Amino acid sequence: MKTIYDFTAKNNKGKDMDFTQFKGKVLLIINTASKCGFTPQYKGLEELYKKYKDQGLAVIGFPCDQFGHQEPGSNEEIASFCEMNYGVSFPIMEKIEVNGKNASPIFKYLKSKAGGLFGSRIKWNFTKFLISRDGQTIKRFSPIKNPKSLEKYIEKMLNK
Repeated sequence: MKTIYDFTAKNNKGKDMDFTQFKGKVLLIINTASKCGFTPQYKGLEELYKKYKDQGLAVIGFPCDQFGHQEPGSNEEIASFCEMNYGVSFPIMEKIEVNGKNASPIFKYLKSKAGGLFGSRIKWNFTKFLISRDGQTIKRFSPIKNPKSLEKYIEKMLNK
């Protein structure tokens, strides 16, 4: 059976990042965009990361331009935007697709394990997936869910 740790993805510099490095951590994976109404969520995601990273939380952003062309920049421009505007220090990956035949294998996997309210398709930017330390429990949160509201779920998974 596959787990999230069986995947590799490219970071925003085009280098492979092996997800085995996250074994034993709680993962928060988000499809992101720089020109979306939800973009200010980067601030809350960074706050969660800083607060819980020493306890075992890893946050990973996957830029995606499939929703209203709200992520038009290059990988370098996206990373720079995130750092300059929101102080993002968690990994921002290479721009990907989350739906369709070219969807990232990681998002295909996440959608298969945690469908949304209206099926597995990602509906918009800032859909969030929270994954337990053992990689077995995956909770999905809608784009409108404020990062701060995930804190109780993160704490529960960190304390298991």
